[in-house]
Amino acid sequence: MQPPNLPNLPNFPNSSIDHALCALLADQLRQQRRQLVTAESCTGGLIAATCTDLAGSSDWFERGYVTYSNAAKTDCLGVPQALLAEHGAVSAAVAEAMALGALRHSKAQLAVAVTGVAGPGGGSPSKPVGSVWFGFALRGQGPLYDQTVVHSELKRFEGDREAVRVATVNYALTQLLVLSQNSP
Repeated sequence: MQPPNLPNLPNFPNSSIDHALCALLADQLRQQRRQLVTAESCTGGLIAATCTDLAGSSDWFERGYVTYSNAAKTDCLGVPQALLAEHGAVSAAVAEAMALGALRHSKAQLAVAVTGVAGPGGGSPSKPVGSVWFGFALRGQGPLYDQTVVHSELKRFEGDREAVRVATVNYALTQLLVLSQNSP
């Protein structure tokens, strides 16, 4: 189902990052005078790299964190070690904590965090290869500035390591565009 008020976006294959989608997000965030921060584990900075591939990205891209290890998630983003121990790095709780931590450590208004199992190894029955948790956070505006909205969602992507990572980038960009369009 196509989100409302979006142009017809192509069904992107897992083989390539959708730079046109990123350009739409860039335009939207510029119009809203918002900035984005990323916190990435399984993508290793591919979302940030895709954003900064666009000329003028400093208008709307504030910064990116690559927090591949659990220690980096704790040191850079403030993800509690107890949360990692209880839920594991690939979880809703950690994805949300990463997104909130990225907002706390930046001046951005919108955050995306990704943590998952890109493969080929590392999967388990409960977290198979291709499992990616997304965390999205939107800093409150106006009188509700202190009321940050955060949510997470799990996606399972097919394919090899590259396909999982590319699909993760494209899905993150799509959801960021939807979130920015549906928030005041």
